[in-house]
Amino acid sequence: MIEIDDRELDTLLADDPGGPVVMLNLLRFRPDGGRESYQRYAEALGRSINARYGLSVEYLGNGGRALVAEEGQAWDMVLLVRYPDRKAFADMIRDPEYQAAAHLRSEALVESVLQPTTPVVL
Repeated sequence: MIEIDDRELDTLLADDPGGPVVMLNLLRFRPDGGRESYQRYAEALGRSINARYGLSVEYLGNGGRALVAEEGQAWDMVLLVRYPDRKAFADMIRDPEYQAAAHLRSEALVESVLQPTTPVVL
């Protein structure tokens, strides 16, 4: 599944423990221009979306060969994005400006994982 639907957003909000959320993005690009399409998606979101919802990219990196994983589980890119809370993430996804650019993400990817994580205090 590539797109995020309203039911998943409602579940994300219902399970909200409060506080910030870091979204783990594992991305596998289409071989025919997927990486470029994802770049256009990122540019379309630009600073206005990032500032409006208080998100920050914590890490962005190209994937390498997996050392410990099932065959085929290496990812092209890993992205960690911090949001002030789950509501900010859901509001961003539902924003018309975001929705206008979302097709670029869908067109870019063959497969993805989008998983919320909650910071652990040691």
